[in-house]
Amino acid sequence: MDFGLVLQTDPPAAQVISLMKRAERNGFRYGWTFDSAVLWQEPFVIYSQILAQTRRLTVGPMVTNPGTRTWEVTASTFATLNDMYGNRTVCGIGRGDSAMRVAGRSPNTLARLGEAIGVIRDLAEGREAQVDGATIRLPWVREGELPVWMAAYGPKALALAGQQADGFILQLADPYLTQWMIRSVREAAQAAGRDPSEIKICVAAPAYVGDDLAHAREQCRWFGGMVGNHVADLVARYGEHSSLVPEALTAYIRQRKGYDYSHHGKADNPSTDFVPDEIVDRFCLLGPVEAHVEKLRTLRDLGVDQFAVYAMHDAREQVIDTYGAEIIPALG
Repeated sequence: MDFGLVLQTDPPAAQVISLMKRAERNGFRYGWTFDSAVLWQEPFVIYSQILAQTRRLTVGPMVTNPGTRTWEVTASTFATLNDMYGNRTVCGIGRGDSAMRVAGRSPNTLARLGEAIGVIRDLAEGREAQVDGATIRLPWVREGELPVWMAAYGPKALALAGQQADGFILQLADPYLTQWMIRSVREAAQAAGRDPSEIKICVAAPAYVGDDLAHAREQCRWFGGMVGNHVADLVARYGEHSSLVPEALTAYIRQRKGYDYSHHGKADNPSTDFVPDEIVDRFCLLGPVEAHVEKLRTLRDLGVDQFAVYAMHDAREQVIDTYGAEIIPALG
C-alpha cells in the first residue's frame, strides 16, 4: 500500500514544501494539495519547488478541475514539470467544488469532465487532441507520462471514473462505502472493455493519532462538512432515499444548513456542527496506532492501493512521523 500526504497551499509555501520533504523522509510516496485559486496559493508553482527538493515524491492536485484553467495550459504545466523532474506528477481531477463556487461559477458537468480527462492526458503525453474545435499538440513533449485520477461519489461519476480514468480518488475512509464505490468503478471499467485491476484506488481522509478521541474528532470534523458539499449535490440530483446512492452516505446531511468556504478544510470550520461523531469516526482514521493499522488493512483488503492523509489539524508533524515510524512499515 502506498501513502500520500494532502495539504492546503496556505502561505508560507516554504512550510508546505518542508512538510512534503518530511513526508518523503517518512516513506510517503505521493504529495497532494488542494487546488482552489481564490482560497489558497497556486499549487503548480509550489510543486516545482517540492519536486526540486525531493527525489522520489510524485505530486499533484487533489483535485483540479476543467474550468479553472484552459486544458492546454493544465496539460502544458504538468508536461513541463515532468520534463524538468522526470514524470513525477499525477493529475487528480473532479468537477470542482470550492475552486468553482468561490469564484461564482457552478461545478463542471460530467460530460465536460470526461472530455477534459482525455484531452489533458493526451496533450501532456505528446499526442494530438481537440480543444474547442482546434487540433493541437505540444510539440516539445518527449516521453511524457500523466496518469489522471478522478474524484467521484455519485453513480454517474463513478461510472465515468471506471470508463476513462487511470485512478479513482475517494475522499472518505468508510469501509462499507469504499467497497460499494470500488465495485461501481470496477464494474463500469469492465463494461467499457477495460481491465478493472489497472485502475488505481486512492482513499483520502484525515488521520489523527492519539488516545484523546474527543480532541481528534474536533480536529477532523471539518472533513464531514467538506464531504457533505458533494453529498448535498447527490441528494439534489437523486433524492435522499434514492436506490442509486447509499443512505449510509446521505443521511447525515439532513441537518446541514449551508457552508462557508472561508473555513474550507480547516479544523475550526463553524459550518460542521451537523456532522455527528459517528460520521467523523467512519470517514476518518482516529485513535492509537493499532486502530489505524487495523482500518488500513481492511481498506487494503478491499482493493485500496493508496491511503492519502489529510493533515489539516494541529498535529501534522506528529502524524507524518508516526505514520513513517509505525504505520507505513506495518502496511508495507
